[in-house]
Amino acid sequence: MEGFGWIMSIILGAIAGWIAEKIMKTDTGLLMNIIVGIIGALIGNFIFDALIGSSGEGSIIGQLIVAVIGACILIWLVRMVRGRA
Repeated sequence: MEGFGWIMSIILGAIAGWIAEKIMKTDTGLLMNIIVGIIGALIGNFIFDALIGSSGEGSIIGQLIVAVIGACILIWLVRMVRGRA
């Protein structure tokens, strides 16, 4: 979440984590949603930068979409590691 302050990163992380929680049908709390959303944003930015060369860093909506995609990938990876996919 390059270019955003700490508070905005936490808010976007919470929203992205909550959306990913609903998409992936998991049940986690607010703190875990924030963590998943922020780590998901890092994963999403890395993937989009590697594949496309851009990750929607300029807009909040673009960054939110990237974070949700990254958070869903993170949840999927955790399920694969745990053997629950």
